Order: sequence, then structure tokens, then C-alpha cells
Amino acid sequence: MQIHVVTLFVDQVRSVIGSGVVGRAAADGLMDLQCVNPRDFATDARRRVDDRPYGGGPGMVMQYAPLVAAIRHARAAAGTQTRVIGLGPQGRLFTQKDAQRLSRLPCLVLVAGRYEGIDERVVAAEFDEEISLGDFVLSGGEIPAMAIVDAVTRLIPGVLGAADSAAQDSFSEGLLDCPHYTRPEIVEGRSVPEVLLTGDHAAISRWRRKQALGRTWQRRPELLDGMRLSGDDAGLLAEFKAESLTSEP
Repeated sequence: MQIHVVTLFVDQVRSVIGSGVVGRAAADGLMDLQCVNPRDFATDARRRVDDRPYGGGPGMVMQYAPLVAAIRHARAAAGTQTRVIGLGPQGRLFTQKDAQRLSRLPCLVLVAGRYEGIDERVVAAEFDEEISLGDFVLSGGEIPAMAIVDAVTRLIPGVLGAADSAAQDSFSEGLLDCPHYTRPEIVEGRSVPEVLLTGDHAAISRWRRKQALGRTWQRRPELLDGMRLSGDDAGLLAEFKAESLTSEP
């Protein structure tokens, strides 16, 4: 998969392939990350890419010409089957479903904005969609770009060591993940749940599913809104709720 990031801070974005899962994916040729700097397409001696906003107000706005030239350069390098995604606080919230959808594309162009924003005509001319990490403001789109690169790359077939690792992540089925434990068995008086020590894979699978449902109900109940639970899942969630009531002080 090719991912092209249009950014003024190339070194920051490229650091995402410096280690970990994404670094291994790049080294193995499963993902190719390229960065395009709009300053390389500026036409003045100072390589300027921003200017004051029409109508006045604070901050600066990224100019149309160098940014569009950079995006079109990235789009041409990526090929025809790609999507151009603008990253900013006005976009739709990024979810695991988005990561899954984008991971199936052969090419992707991410545009990291800066300053007060970008000329709105860039959005109209070039963006296929806009994405936000959340309802907060960052200094630019580089951190969202890096997060999306990570989230998408780990879903590319062959990237993760275990084929089912991604399928068991939080949000993969709309639920949070279950709790996880490792050795030692007891830490400062806290024990690993007994079912995980039994070797009974059916019982362990049932416990994990119940915990995933219960954690989602406790921590992110809105994720369950509109979700059609099977009879088994509804029963597991009812068990979790009853157990949580009896365990409360």
C-alpha cells in the first residue's frame, strides 16, 4: 500500500516508520510512505505557503496554489485508485471502520493542514473527504496523519505477526477489548481471573466476550446504541450487569 502525506513537516511524519509495527511494514515493503512538502511548489524566493486571511482576523491561511500543486503531485504518484483526505477539526470523526475501509485501498493521500486553516477552495477542488481525530484542536495535521498511518498499516495483510490480532482489537466489532493479563499470577494481592488459568478455551472465550460487552457498557455505552446483540451476547451482558451490581460495595 502507498500512503502519501502532504505536509510542511516531513521529518515529523516520517518518524512514524522509524520503529514498531509500521517501521517493520515499511522495511518489508508492505507499506510505502512518501511525503510531499508544499514549500517545494511555492513560486517565490522565500518559499511562502501562507498569507493573511481575507476579511481579517488572527493567524495565517495556507495558500491555494502550492498546496494544490503538492496534492496533485501526490495524487499523480499514487495513481487513480486513491482518496485524498484532509485532516482537521471540521472533519468526520475517525473510527476503526474508517481504518478498515482505507486499508483496502492501494493508495491514500493525507493532507496535513497548518496555521489557522487552509484556503477553502482547496477543500472544494481536491478533497474526497475530511477526517478528524476528535473534538479538539492540534497545531497541525501531522499527528492525525501519523495516527491514521499507524491504524491503517496494522490492518494490511501480513503486517501483524498473528493473523487474528487486528480482529481482536477494540472497536473491530464495535466493542471495547476485554482485559488482558500476563505473568506473574499474583501482583500485590491482585490475581489473574481464575477462568484464564483453566485451559478451558470455550470458557475463556465466553469470559472474554462477556468482559468486552461489559466494558463497553460501562465505559462507552453509546457504542451499544443501535447495535443488534445476539441472544447469547444479550445474555452475557445481562450476566455482567448482575455481577457488577453484586460486586459493588
